[in-house]
Amino acid sequence: MADLLQRIEQSIQNRKLLKRGQAILVAVSGGLDSKTLLHVIHALSARHRWKLTVAHFNHQLRGRSSNADEQLVRKTAMALKLPIVVERANVRKFAQKSGLSIEMAARKLRHEFFVRVAKERGIHVVALAHHADDQVELFFLRVLRGTGGEGMTGMKWRSPSPVNRKISLVRPLLDLTKDELHGFAQRNKIHFREDKTNTLLNAPRNRIRNELLPLLRRKYQPALAKAVLRLMEIVGVEAEAIGETAQQWLKETGRDGPPGRPADPAMRRGVPAFEKLPIAVQRRVLQLQLASLGIAPDFDLVEGLRRSADLPISVSSKFSVLRDATGRVILRSRPSAEFRSNKLAVNLAGRAGEVGFDGLRIRWHLNTGRRFSLPGGQKAREFFDADKVGNEITLRHWRAGDRFQPMGFKLAAKLQDLFTNAKIPRAQRHDLIVAETAGGEIFWVEGLRMAENFKLTPRTRRRFIWRWHRCPNEQH
Repeated sequence: MADLLQRIEQSIQNRKLLKRGQAILVAVSGGLDSKTLLHVIHALSARHRWKLTVAHFNHQLRGRSSNADEQLVRKTAMALKLPIVVERANVRKFAQKSGLSIEMAARKLRHEFFVRVAKERGIHVVALAHHADDQVELFFLRVLRGTGGEGMTGMKWRSPSPVNRKISLVRPLLDLTKDELHGFAQRNKIHFREDKTNTLLNAPRNRIRNELLPLLRRKYQPALAKAVLRLMEIVGVEAEAIGETAQQWLKETGRDGPPGRPADPAMRRGVPAFEKLPIAVQRRVLQLQLASLGIAPDFDLVEGLRRSADLPISVSSKFSVLRDATGRVILRSRPSAEFRSNKLAVNLAGRAGEVGFDGLRIRWHLNTGRRFSLPGGQKAREFFDADKVGNEITLRHWRAGDRFQPMGFKLAAKLQDLFTNAKIPRAQRHDLIVAETAGGEIFWVEGLRMAENFKLTPRTRRRFIWRWHRCPNEQH
């Protein structure tokens, strides 16, 4: 016990997590991690004159089990002679009402509770029981979802509350593994309750915890936690340096003020132009500006802005953003996209033809015979079974409810969903052309692959070869 207590005490002192004589709100769920945290902080409190208050939030997600957790925390607080504050909330109902996942709804309500109790009691710090295994799980969760250097740094030993930045969250157990906490609890006869939902595989974090990490430890790296935490430390320091450089550039160019405020040219003397900055710094500069505008800075958006100046990118049905040549991110309102009703009937009789429709120029010709090979490496060209397409087709724009079965798909899907998966910006979707047969079946969509039901097969006798290109000034 003495060794682990000493390690935690040294972490608290070296990282300046807690001050002598400070009031601390200790978040306790009733599980192994938080019960161990409570006993550790309590054991050290006499020496450091900490004033502890226990906070327990009952999520009411597991019926009697949730109530049993609450009772255990109450008994523990009473045995340690510590004040306790308990709150209950129907997290499931709140999640449904707010449109959040159960996990996010629980987190929101829980942190709001911590801040509320802390403010009422004049407490400025909340102690949480996150540990090294939580860090590793978070690392892989973010890697699998796609993240940058900032996301790979994981949780901080000390960070502001997401609800109130004046309240600090501290994590004294962040370099201890679950096994170390379990051994400490066993040696000191600390009673805790297991949350059985942690073993269910319906949540990504649980699958990482119970399937991926055991596999990696068993087959690849027994010291997985140590390796990942070392990587997170390295990446974290580098990401922090990039962030500071980006912040300094924004400050020197006058872009650290209110969004959209023009930069002062006088402030740019000796400051490198945006395109001269290292790519990592360019990305961070854009991320910071997007965040200040309340826009999620996902990778595709940041890259789109970084690579092209003055090119608007849709971020919602009402707004788009662009990056000007100086590196400034500008938010613009845009007119709502409307479905277009114009269309053009096309007769494919004959061996070849050409037509223009709303900025798109299409050429086609027929090829017959049994011997035929598909030339590769050519863009903007498709090959269809001419007999399946027929002699009469219609060119038109996308409509609400349109369905399409791309080649390789077993079933047709809504075009709207296909556009989303293909990451085609909303602003561009209403400009795209579709081609349908006389029977109303879509066989081609501009920007997507050809239709499954119209591809060439060994039984194809006539091949319909279709080429297209955009002519911006041409309108039908």
